[in-house]
Amino acid sequence: MPLELAAAASLALWLYLLFFRGAFWREFRKPYAPPEGSLRHTPRGLPRIVAVIPARNEAATIARAVRSLAPEHYPGLFHIIVVDDDSTDGTAATARAAATPDVLTVVHAAPLPAGWTGKLWALSEGIRHSVGLHPDYLLLTDADIVHPPGALEDLAARAAAGPYDLVSFMATLECRSPAERALVPAFVFFFFLLYPPAWIRDPRRSTAGAAGGCILVRQAALGKIGGIAAIRGSLIDDCALARAIKRSGGRIWLSLNPSTISIRTYRTFGEIGRMISRTAFTQLHHSTLLLFATILGLVVTYLLPPVVAVFAPQPAAGMAATAWLLMSVSHFPALRFYNRGWFAAPLLPLVALFYLGATVHSAISYWLGSGGRWKGRIQDKPA
Repeated sequence: MPLELAAAASLALWLYLLFFRGAFWREFRKPYAPPEGSLRHTPRGLPRIVAVIPARNEAATIARAVRSLAPEHYPGLFHIIVVDDDSTDGTAATARAAATPDVLTVVHAAPLPAGWTGKLWALSEGIRHSVGLHPDYLLLTDADIVHPPGALEDLAARAAAGPYDLVSFMATLECRSPAERALVPAFVFFFFLLYPPAWIRDPRRSTAGAAGGCILVRQAALGKIGGIAAIRGSLIDDCALARAIKRSGGRIWLSLNPSTISIRTYRTFGEIGRMISRTAFTQLHHSTLLLFATILGLVVTYLLPPVVAVFAPQPAAGMAATAWLLMSVSHFPALRFYNRGWFAAPLLPLVALFYLGATVHSAISYWLGSGGRWKGRIQDKPA
């Protein structure tokens, strides 16, 4: 009886996730299409955009990120501000060499104040330097993001078409190394499961999320929430910004764009594990109760179906096998988006086990006072 109840619970969960969770898995099946019409034909013309790129020891990627935002791809007023966040690898010089001064300004962030995360302080410094350019929108993007030609106009057109106050593309992550091929599709899958894009776009729902690598935000909407300072201590800054914008009455939009690419590589399972661990316990609000609930939820949702399907008698095995099948069906579109074969779909329980381990590691790191470690900074520890 206990096995039958557990198998039934897993099956009920996957029926809900597949059919009643905003069809999050379908997002991978719909290729991005720019909105109809062109900004060139609107009465106001093209909006003024300033891109702000926070960069801390990003010499390996910053030049490609800056060049991808070359002004010839956007005929309106556009400027790039790179904020060098105390780099030691020549990031600032590399950025300056990637574009001319009329297009690019490199500024050095002031020392990090208490209560701020490094990235948000760098963004705040860049936004402060943008004031004289009077932007309609700010493009908040990362130093490892390569944008396709036309991305700025697509983002601005999408914002105008909504109208939306925040528009975000989930960048396509590198998926070449064995670790990336095993874990990256599930990373985006889990993100969309937590933050279904259809719910994010629905103004009637409170669900809010964004992808920090590519966010176009209306300057007026940012001012309405009190600027970046309103979320200054947030480690999961993209979703915190989206939540603040939506709570203030703004509308937000998120989708995948296969042409917006992250060139940051993760060569080993350890590197990806640390990336997940950096924010996992923060996502749980540092709650031990939520940690145990998450562990239980992951076990029932992902680990129990294959174990019960293989080792338990009927009818528990049949229900668990059906749950495993539904899990695999929902995961397959993410795998196909990243050019992975169908055979990897049933292996999602093993990937979930890895993510569970990273979540536990995140909690332990926080309790030991070394949580949120990024580029030499510890940004998440008990007060």
